[in-house]
Amino acid sequence: MDRIVAETIGTTRLDLLPLHAGYAAEMATVLSDPALHTYLGGAPESVAALRARYERQTAGSPDPAVTWLNWVVRLRAESCLTGTVQATVGPDGVAEIAWVIGTPWQGRGIATEAARGLVDWLAGRGVRAVIAHIHPDNRASAAVASAAGLTPTAESHDGEVRWRRDLAPVP
Repeated sequence: MDRIVAETIGTTRLDLLPLHAGYAAEMATVLSDPALHTYLGGAPESVAALRARYERQTAGSPDPAVTWLNWVVRLRAESCLTGTVQATVGPDGVAEIAWVIGTPWQGRGIATEAARGLVDWLAGRGVRAVIAHIHPDNRASAAVASAAGLTPTAESHDGEVRWRRDLAPVP
């Protein structure tokens, strides 16, 4: 599988923009609600801590066989960032995906649209399957995963259910 590089992904209402450290200040506000971390763990990060994390993420995986892909989610109509999506692609062509949308923008279908856009984009780059790990009580993320075509498996990891979607190979 060829190395994948994050590029802008457009959907009906959103732009998924490749992550860079310059987004840290706005994203610190987007991710500032402690309730957002109920299933994520941890606590809201300062601008400096988020900038440092974004710098590490954009530097790439220390394992050359693994690709880290990260985007911020921009809602075009409001010209603001609303969250993030990410994919970690392993040498087997399987991508582990995740999403987080700030509290003020939840319930508007943004996570679903972003996750679908991400999965479609990954499918077009030869990724053979996507997985997500979702806490069994996180019904909102389960709905997003389902809308993106993932289904729960019997597997779990750290108390989270593994969801999976096999992608058709691109001719």
